Amino acid sequence: MSSIELKNIVKKYGDGFPAVNDVSLDIADGEFIILVGPSGCGKSTLLRMVVGLEDITSGDLLIDGKRVNDLAPRDRNLSMVFQNYALYPHLTVFENIAFPLRLAKGQHSDDEIRAKVQQASSMLELDEHLERKPANLSGGQRQRVAMGRAIVRDADAFLFDEPLSNLDAKLRGQMRTEIARMQRRLGVTTIYVTHDQTEAMTLGDRVAVLKKGVLQQVASPRELYEQPVNLFVAGFIGSPPMNFLPAEVKGSTLSLPFVDVEVTGELAQKVAGKDLVIAGIRPEYFKDAGLGDNVPGGVSFSAVVDQTEWLGNEQYAYIPFEAHEAVKGKLEELDRELDGEGMRTQLVVNLDARSRIREGDEAQLVFDPSLMHVFDPETGECLTRDDDKAAEIARDSEDARRAALERARAREAAAAEKAS
Repeated sequence: MSSIELKNIVKKYGDGFPAVNDVSLDIADGEFIILVGPSGCGKSTLLRMVVGLEDITSGDLLIDGKRVNDLAPRDRNLSMVFQNYALYPHLTVFENIAFPLRLAKGQHSDDEIRAKVQQASSMLELDEHLERKPANLSGGQRQRVAMGRAIVRDADAFLFDEPLSNLDAKLRGQMRTEIARMQRRLGVTTIYVTHDQTEAMTLGDRVAVLKKGVLQQVASPRELYEQPVNLFVAGFIGSPPMNFLPAEVKGSTLSLPFVDVEVTGELAQKVAGKDLVIAGIRPEYFKDAGLGDNVPGGVSFSAVVDQTEWLGNEQYAYIPFEAHEAVKGKLEELDRELDGEGMRTQLVVNLDARSRIREGDEAQLVFDPSLMHVFDPETGECLTRDDDKAAEIARDSEDARRAALERARAREAAAAEKAS
């Protein structure tokens, strides 16, 4: 296990464009960190620089305090799991997993290789497939073989490059659980690249959000969700994404398309002098007032629902609105940055499944304005971010990570003692 430190890492190609631009990141020993962002943001390039498949234009990469910029990939003792599995079709599952051990000629006896492969296959439930070839396996089984090959190497860190993108939705969910369980059990430092923010939110101890090669925010999933630093992070994290509404500033009142909201204290000072800001409200913060759910200090409004989607355990309602011309361009730009399709602006409301609101109805909705984020339309800065709350979330998340790691190591030690 190792700590990995990236110091002002830059990657420029022949045209001089920085695919990765001045990224600094400290990854603790045993930490599971996610690199996430839309297509082309530089996350895979950054991972390939860590493993040594891409040269670093400038900056330093340290593994356990040792600078490794000039080391070949084989000398960095890192294990990488690729998107396309990279299995050898002519080898059995056993030999695919054993391959890196065979490659280190003379370092492992046949008995050691057999024991290591057996341990990995048992962890990944591959015992009954050891004599099969990759062509006879499902996508999920192939991915587990690729993970098994990474495990047997006793590497200092695991690197995953969008390993689940070729799997269907059900398998992705199952494999997320397997990867999380494996990482906790082994306690190995892990860097995981994905464009799927659901994977990022469910797997990572911390998540690094990238945009056009620039690191936007590194934090626990909960901090990213509740205390984003800017408009981009707020829009990228969350499914369905946060609603962004133009809000005209009229004294101490923010006038949204559907309702006026009074602001006080520090926020009132921050918006003073501005004509317009962007209000961000997550879909689940809206409630159907007709159900009688109590929202202390809530602001209510009515709006005609254009479309609904009932999913059994929840329901979505879609309410179109016209974006203010002054922020329309900003919202369209943000949509492009988030790989959106440029659809019309609409409010997405995540309702309780009990709600009987249907398309064409005039819905009575209520939300707690204290949960609303407010952004500067010029800079994208989140004006409602609470640094103290963010620090508290960060401490809680780190404590939880350390506790989970200690539990995993205690289980491993107990299992090893029992086996001996």
